[in-house]
Amino acid sequence: MKLVELLEQPQTKAQRDRIISQITSQQKFDELMLVFAAGPYRVTQRAAWPLSYCVQRQPAFLNKHFATIAKMLEATVLADAIKRNLLRALQFVQIPSRYQGRIANCCFAFLTSNEPTAIKVFAMTVLANLANTNRELKNEIVLILESQLPFGSPGFVSRARKVLKQLR
Repeated sequence: MKLVELLEQPQTKAQRDRIISQITSQQKFDELMLVFAAGPYRVTQRAAWPLSYCVQRQPAFLNKHFATIAKMLEATVLADAIKRNLLRALQFVQIPSRYQGRIANCCFAFLTSNEPTAIKVFAMTVLANLANTNRELKNEIVLILESQLPFGSPGFVSRARKVLKQLR
């Protein structure tokens, strides 16, 4: 069955795992990214979940696609599922320096806006990873997290404490 046909079916864990099992090479991952970026909306949303798991399993697959990811994250209208899974994928990779600024700006915007907890949590992890190579980000991340800590959900507070400990 073709990848697009799999992505058009209802989304379940079993379906996600079926898609992941087909992504065994860079070429197959490139096909997934092409379908993910091209849409339509529902297919993009359904492709985001297996995409993040493929990157977790094989981070190098993402190396050719940072321009696409940065462009998608900068979009003014983006479904929460897509944001969440793109950020989840980014926490497993070393972001090239030419994309770090753009991606950091998106993560700061997500962290300081009214986003769901999962998006904020993944954004803070991506920022913390970027701060390992770009120390200038460290103080800004710490200030934002400390200011949001008293108002955060339990998930946000838990991750923020871990990130603050890592940054200090």
